Amino acid sequence: MITGELKNKVDGIWDIFWSNGVSNPLTVIEQLTYLMFIKILDDNETRREADAAAFDEELDDPTFDADHQNCRWSIFRNHEPEAMFDNMVQNVFPFIKNDLVADDNAAFAKYMKDATFLVSNARTLTRIVAKLDEIDLGNKDIMGDVYEYLLSKLDTSGQNGQFRTPRHIIRMMAELMEPTPDDVICDPAMGSAGFICAAAAYIKERYSAELMDASVMQRFQTTMFTGHDTDSTMMRIGAMNLMLHGVEAPNITQIDSLSEDNDIRDAYTLIMANPPFKGSLDKETIAKDLRSVATTTKTELLFLALFLKSLKVGGRCASIVPDGVLFGSQKAHKAIRKEIIESNRLQAVISMPSGVFKPYAGVSTAILIFTRTDNGGTDNVWFYDMEADGFSLDDKRDPVKENDIPDIIERFHNLDKELNRARTEKSFMVPVQEIIDNDYDLSINKYKEIVYEKIEYPPTSEILADLKKLNEEIAKGLAELEGML
Repeated sequence: MITGELKNKVDGIWDIFWSNGVSNPLTVIEQLTYLMFIKILDDNETRREADAAAFDEELDDPTFDADHQNCRWSIFRNHEPEAMFDNMVQNVFPFIKNDLVADDNAAFAKYMKDATFLVSNARTLTRIVAKLDEIDLGNKDIMGDVYEYLLSKLDTSGQNGQFRTPRHIIRMMAELMEPTPDDVICDPAMGSAGFICAAAAYIKERYSAELMDASVMQRFQTTMFTGHDTDSTMMRIGAMNLMLHGVEAPNITQIDSLSEDNDIRDAYTLIMANPPFKGSLDKETIAKDLRSVATTTKTELLFLALFLKSLKVGGRCASIVPDGVLFGSQKAHKAIRKEIIESNRLQAVISMPSGVFKPYAGVSTAILIFTRTDNGGTDNVWFYDMEADGFSLDDKRDPVKENDIPDIIERFHNLDKELNRARTEKSFMVPVQEIIDNDYDLSINKYKEIVYEKIEYPPTSEILADLKKLNEEIAKGLAELEGML
């Protein structure tokens, strides 16, 4: 959690951008990402140089060779404003955009091809560099908090088009799925890589001893995590987010996950995602094996088909879906629900209130949790009716006391205790045959029982007597008023 002092520093940098005409939050974050990357490269190089000097050795394979010493943050930060700006435009930015691509400096450098530096003048750049210098970018815990705070600015922007999943919902899903160092984890619609970062943070917190093994740490930093996205800006932002969470060289690719270009199948043991809603694709661009599961062009259905194809047998998935997926009556809606329920194992449906994605979307959503089995296995499906997530459900999303998330996590990990719960409670089990008999409908209102409180009204004669008495009092009052006039 970002502290008050650190928050003020970040807000100060944000204000500098906005006062100089950079008003899109996504653009501000992207520009800050470039500058943070430049500083992190120099900080890392400085540490490597110190380690080499301690053993009286030459630094092996330096990031900054003799011709690019002027690209180091520790050097150009001391330049006069105009000299700093000219150096950034002519040397530093071209260096991180072009020269690092063939290097092993992290996935971030691979997605710099179409990057543009938008800080427009020397004074603005000098002020931003000075403010960034006040933040310890070498501390990845601090920088992870800073970056999460920057990304939270997307929540309230309402103008950049990015559908960002709230961090507390992502953390809840990580707690539900409990990733381990043995997992191969993917988000095929990664955006800012929030789900992958949450999985990485969960593993770092609970498996610190295992990560001391060099081979496990190597896999953690390279092949354990995979992500795809079609947007180059989000690829850069996601790569930086992962770097700050200790995943130095993740397997992330700019690709349309639903197209024939994505031929990865049977590869992952865990998928966590919030795929795009309400989208529709050109039928010809969709991978044929996905259309064989559900004949549709709706992205929310195609991604569920993709998850089933991408998981290994035994692999698990937690995905946010719009409510329409749960009860839609079209053939494709029923087909994907039938595939998950009858051919695989559906474990849970967590219904979330519509305010979770405010202020920029009021769509009602749910979380589906299922396992690929290829031979069925659904028995009882656990339903939970989330009513509160710790924040108000209006556009302000202010913190509130009511929060079902701890209860959801506790109950999900003790499903044996859920079998006898009444359907009037927040959570309950529904036998698979009942779901099949209801045309695979997964909306919680189909199964939840609502107890209506009986209200006793007085007899009609008593109500009429009260009305007569009230009319008499009104008439008396009017007569008194007329007498006063």
